[in-house]
Amino acid sequence: MIGLATMMSESSDILEKWLSVQAYKHDGRLHRQWSPGYCLEETDDYWALASKASLVIEDDGRHWMTKENAIFLLYKKAWMNVICMFKESGGICYYANIASPTIFDGGYLRYIDYDLDLKLYPDHTIKALDENEFENNIVRYGYSTELVGAIRRSFQEIRAAMQEGRFPFSDADIESMYARFLSETKPFIPHS
Repeated sequence: MIGLATMMSESSDILEKWLSVQAYKHDGRLHRQWSPGYCLEETDDYWALASKASLVIEDDGRHWMTKENAIFLLYKKAWMNVICMFKESGGICYYANIASPTIFDGGYLRYIDYDLDLKLYPDHTIKALDENEFENNIVRYGYSTELVGAIRRSFQEIRAAMQEGRFPFSDADIESMYARFLSETKPFIPHS
């Protein structure tokens, strides 16, 4: 029989696993934030958050809900983060943000969004996104030559990883992570 103290301790551990994410622009202003996701794992390289839906708040105050179940990988050293979205029609769509490495600060996972993105569709089509925004923001925010180089290198590395199906662009790995999330967050049903 499980005691109340054990149940409360397990509940507390689960609650501590829910983390919020904030994206900033180069000038330090908050760009976008997500409601908490379940921190499925933390490695030396990334945090993996899982969610069934997420409330997104834009810098202009607009709110919207994500439609897909997802795994959100936020990298500690690499210049990217990746949202792996399970499509209702089947398959996983990968949205890779070129971004600063993520830090844990003040209870939030935080990174700087550098505009340039790549999207990998379930049919393996790769599409570059927001290239014009990136070019405009080089001037607007005064990105240094070194920063632009790091962003462009990350873009090429991500494209190659997508083409080769390397983690995190591997459906089997992401499906396994999401199954683990569902298992770890099953509602507690007391036995009578």
